[in-house]
Amino acid sequence: MISLHTSPVRRRRLGVAAAAAGLLATLLTAGPAAATPDPGDVAAARTDVSAAQEAEAAAAIRSGGIPGVDEIVHSDNITHLANVPKDALKGLNTDLAFQGKYAYAGNYDGFRIFDISNPKSPKTVAQVLCPGSQNDISVSGNLLFLSTDSSRSDNSCTSTTQPATEKSSWEGMKVFDISDKRDPKYVAAVETACGSHTHTLVPDRKNVYVYVSSYAPSETFPDCKPPHDGISVIKVPRKAPEKAAVVNFPVLFPDGGNPGAPTNPGVSQTTGCHDITVLPSKDLAAGACMGDGLLFSIKDPENPKIIDRVQDNVNFAFWHSATFNQSADKVVFTDELGGGGAATCNEEVGPKRGADGIYDIVGRGDHRRLVFRSYFKIDRPQADTEVCVAHNGSLIPVKGRDVMVQAWYQGGVSVWDFTDSSKPKEIGYFERGPVSTDEVTTAGPWSAYYYNGYIYSNDIAKGFDVLKLDDRRTDPAKRVRLDELNVQTQPDYFDR
Repeated sequence: MISLHTSPVRRRRLGVAAAAAGLLATLLTAGPAAATPDPGDVAAARTDVSAAQEAEAAAAIRSGGIPGVDEIVHSDNITHLANVPKDALKGLNTDLAFQGKYAYAGNYDGFRIFDISNPKSPKTVAQVLCPGSQNDISVSGNLLFLSTDSSRSDNSCTSTTQPATEKSSWEGMKVFDISDKRDPKYVAAVETACGSHTHTLVPDRKNVYVYVSSYAPSETFPDCKPPHDGISVIKVPRKAPEKAAVVNFPVLFPDGGNPGAPTNPGVSQTTGCHDITVLPSKDLAAGACMGDGLLFSIKDPENPKIIDRVQDNVNFAFWHSATFNQSADKVVFTDELGGGGAATCNEEVGPKRGADGIYDIVGRGDHRRLVFRSYFKIDRPQADTEVCVAHNGSLIPVKGRDVMVQAWYQGGVSVWDFTDSSKPKEIGYFERGPVSTDEVTTAGPWSAYYYNGYIYSNDIAKGFDVLKLDDRRTDPAKRVRLDELNVQTQPDYFDR
């Protein structure tokens, strides 16, 4: 263990960045290793843009059409309270989870634990080096779960990259004991078919069920051959996590799923799911599965049952994630057009592609159906060098309204209202200007979530941000307090 001590022009109000100081970081490692990204949610290689695009970006900055490089701007109802830059873990920042006064932040090189008891000054409690993209993260009780979706030499935190064509390679789920937040202990690993790009918890009193989403099989991969038409279900006994094991692999696409191109040009072929969100209080789940959107029942968590399935072969390229509203009569699906590596928030792409799709859930029981209502996409101009894409967000719990906060990579953080599912509208935002005006670079918020009165964002490049939202439309949410939040395991905010 190594201890590290580290002391048309848009009119927008400029924000001031506040850096948290005096961090105490604990880095746990037994040797260096580098993560190798898999397809989806990965950093694009830096690519030069044309001289005309570079000049256009510079002109837009001069005119106030877009912020300057790294300039922070936000709406009047949002205050930027803090930023904690990357420290020991230099990889891409990824997802977030929460528990009590702690925030858990994933990173391609491991994970970081913050004490957020004072949101204006988050303190680092621990940093754990355990490379393996993308280290999607969640917590339940004394257990922390980490996804590995890059082919590794073994299941240890000192593994190295190894081709997936080798039978001995490992990908899957890792489990840590976090009863001591300053000294997490690695206690279990479960290999899963095609690794674990993301995962979703379905907890009960004695066990935690884990739905593992993965995709991109190949005939050359011994442990990830097609067809890969389902998800892995892991059962983790709370009192004996070392006994964690795969208990089922339910087939979700008996017909093979969306065939993609050439049948549906511009649409991803479905070879598994990217992400699943569950609403345990309603025994429901929504699956974002590449070329398909799913609604299914989780009354029996080991055996999820498909209720409905939809496709959008006109405007959706890659079904990325899902969010229910509180009353479970709507679900928002996101489209990760460009795979998180392209500038898609511009005039060329337009307002319907790379957007959120809002669906009403109509009917009852197994006869419920997903009915499309509208698209939502941020309309704030972004430079052609800014990777901008609909990404991870959460509900802001306000009774009688459907409001969520969402990350858009370099499009920043958006707060938007979809109470009228046919007329969504943005009501607040926070963003930084482009990282560069001469090359396309992946950066910006990966996740933006509302937790106990504040918005927390994990910026891929810039670190951990804390925002405060003050708006009469959302202020009632400040009274809702949670003990734990994994956004892909949506709580019932008002019946606890």
